[in-house]
Amino acid sequence: MRIRLLSRADNTKVITFIYFFLLLYTIAILLWWGILLKEQGDRITRLEQQNLELRLQQGLSRQAYQWEAQSIQKEKRLHNLQYIGEGSTFLLIILLSAGFVYQAMRRQIRFGRQQQNFMAAVTHELKSPIAVTRLNIETLKKHHLSDEKKDKLLDNTLRELSRLNQLCNNMLLASQFDSRQYHMVKEETDLSALLQQTVEETAQRLPYHPLTLEAEKGIRVMADGFMLQIAINNLLDNASKYAPRNTSIRVRLFAADHRARLQVADEGEGVPAWEREKIFSRFYRSGNENTRQSKGTGLGLFLARKIIAQHHGEIRVSSNRPKGSIFEIILPEIAPKTPVR
Repeated sequence: MRIRLLSRADNTKVITFIYFFLLLYTIAILLWWGILLKEQGDRITRLEQQNLELRLQQGLSRQAYQWEAQSIQKEKRLHNLQYIGEGSTFLLIILLSAGFVYQAMRRQIRFGRQQQNFMAAVTHELKSPIAVTRLNIETLKKHHLSDEKKDKLLDNTLRELSRLNQLCNNMLLASQFDSRQYHMVKEETDLSALLQQTVEETAQRLPYHPLTLEAEKGIRVMADGFMLQIAINNLLDNASKYAPRNTSIRVRLFAADHRARLQVADEGEGVPAWEREKIFSRFYRSGNENTRQSKGTGLGLFLARKIIAQHHGEIRVSSNRPKGSIFEIILPEIAPKTPVR
């Protein structure tokens, strides 16, 4: 029971206190050993000096006495340097090892906390669409509704199922990335057409966020279309989670410097500069899972970066003006083929 309690993320302060107590105790023991060794060396030096003076009284020449006295002092200095050198080396090794272990411990505790938040978020994300779908089906089964109400319930059910499918795709893909089981099949892809299709499908799942698309025609890239669609979907879902209802999400695609640039801009609170790298980490989500209002599992942006990196591209986030964030995907563009005459 005690081990289980100390392993909880809420006991980070207790674990940190015990860790630093043991570290300080180890350093104190090392210093104490150093003091004892020095005292022992001084005691040996005094005994040798007394023995040398006794020999001087018994007839040892003054010249031999001075030579041996200098040898004793020289040996004492060498021993002191040896103690200091070895002690400093051990102390440096202890401090470096302690720093490494401390960082690893903090990463493990933080990762454990993120996993707990992930499990709580997944439980909620799975229960919500299942509950809505079940309620809608039971309503359709038990009540005689007008065609308009039936269509509304069916549309709502399809949106929830699409959301559930997106969540399952993210979880399976994260698992496949970990085990390196997924192998991308890249081919020449019309990114403009793919984006148009993705935005149209996503607009049905995000009724509270008008999507506007501004895309140049004929932008082509070498890509795995399915994976690229997942990355774009994750960016759109992320924008919808952190932007207020009824605010627009603007999607833009254009080519510049032989590179395709895809931007997703929202009108949310934005991402602070210090957090712009962390948000692409696995399971990372700002705030506490119990008080956070936005939905999600912390996998969307992580997978988006993984996917774009495997396409030899990059993903970045910047501030929108006057409010919000702009997520930008940059991919190498395929030069348009010259038509045959």
